Amino acid sequence: MAISYKDSGVDVERGYEAVKLMREHVKSTYTEGVLGDIGSFGGFFELAKGKYRNPVLVAGTDGVGTKLKYAFIADKHDTIGIDAVAMCVNDIVCQGAQPLLFLDYFATGRLSPQTVATVVSGVAEGCRQSGAALIGGETAEMPGFYQDGEYDIAGFAVGIVEKNKIINGKKIKSGDVLIGLKSSGIHSNGYSLVRKLWGEDIETLSKYDEELGAKPIDVLLTPTRIYVRSILELIKNIKVKGIAHITGGGFIENIPRIFPEGIGCRIDTKSYEVPAVFKIMQKRAGIKKEQAYNTFNMGIGMVVCVAKKDVEETIARLESTGEECVVIGKTCKGSGVKLV
Repeated sequence: MAISYKDSGVDVERGYEAVKLMREHVKSTYTEGVLGDIGSFGGFFELAKGKYRNPVLVAGTDGVGTKLKYAFIADKHDTIGIDAVAMCVNDIVCQGAQPLLFLDYFATGRLSPQTVATVVSGVAEGCRQSGAALIGGETAEMPGFYQDGEYDIAGFAVGIVEKNKIINGKKIKSGDVLIGLKSSGIHSNGYSLVRKLWGEDIETLSKYDEELGAKPIDVLLTPTRIYVRSILELIKNIKVKGIAHITGGGFIENIPRIFPEGIGCRIDTKSYEVPAVFKIMQKRAGIKKEQAYNTFNMGIGMVVCVAKKDVEETIARLESTGEECVVIGKTCKGSGVKLV
């Protein structure tokens, strides 16, 4: 008796339908450099002739992690793609790179064309927010590998920056100022702990929480803020010395990544109001302040380092692009992060 590919759990017709549903979302991200169309074996992107003198490509890849669990239990899939884009483009813009293109990878046990199209609609929204073109991706149906109704998504971004404008932190010195750009929430890190603290009961998560001031599921699924356009506009006018994306490892791990040897920083934890969700999680987990700042973004999604003379203009320009920001600390001689 013959056994077809469909009998084994893979239905190529569902894949064809998914591509049809995704096409409109993908095309909405196309920029001037895109060549070809969805469905090719490779995605093509042409660099504008004469626009760059000494261009350097900057690449980044990341996933959404176990935040996906909340998308599954809430059956809400329209924003998780924004997270996938944000985690990649927020990284590469730290080097001063303008995102050019994005590729996504979606894998599931049994392909639901409507679900994958909804996820990709979020990817497309993230690409539009960051100015990247979604030029390709992969949809993998892997029966028996994922539980029913579950999937994984990851992304890959490529950006470009002039070599003499790369932001690498080498010129940071003691006395420079750290400005924090506020986050939209937990973003996409620390969810292995988040899920232990909030649980996975959708009825409980869907009830209004007085302490939180919202339904937990709405807070937990708030998409990661994309800072690309604000940062690119800032670096056109201000000499930014370093930029840190506050992801897994929080302040403690990520901020020192931009410092040269012999430089550390002092962070004033009273310089801004920490959002309620982080206070609640720190309390529920019973962890010290240092541990909280080493796990979550604590309300700050991006940190820029500038000279003291540029602080006022930096804040003004960031606010003009819609960012909420605050001076959170200063660099000093030494190493690491000291919370004061």
